[in-house]
Amino acid sequence: MLVEDFISTTRQRLTTIKANASLVDAAKLLSDTHISLLVVCSPGGAMVGVVTKTDIIRQVARPQENALSAAVSVIMTQEVVECHPGDLLADVWSNMKARGFVHIPIVDSESRPLRVVNARDALQALLGAVEDEGGHGDWVPLR
Repeated sequence: MLVEDFISTTRQRLTTIKANASLVDAAKLLSDTHISLLVVCSPGGAMVGVVTKTDIIRQVARPQENALSAAVSVIMTQEVVECHPGDLLADVWSNMKARGFVHIPIVDSESRPLRVVNARDALQALLGAVEDEGGHGDWVPLR
């Protein structure tokens, strides 16, 4: 199963923000209980980083003046693990599991964000694919 097969059935999880937006703007977006990752974009729409709720909390917890007036670009993670529509979903899941990620952005060939893979959704899709194949793999139920 490819990521492109998966993204047509997954819930929309992509929320973007411009790199020059304030941390207050980011915090407002992240206050929605269904959003835990913001994809930070350049003026041209390419992904340049990501910001999480934890990033915001770390910034606010620092004892410095004007902590909230900083731009999102100051606290974003710039080296982002991403995937593409043509990637194997099993490979993306393995990468997420190995790194402990809950979300990975899906980007096009020009690094424009398309969606965000959520680990739970990916695992459900992979398990569904196994069930659709009519097999249970090599597992044996415990008695």
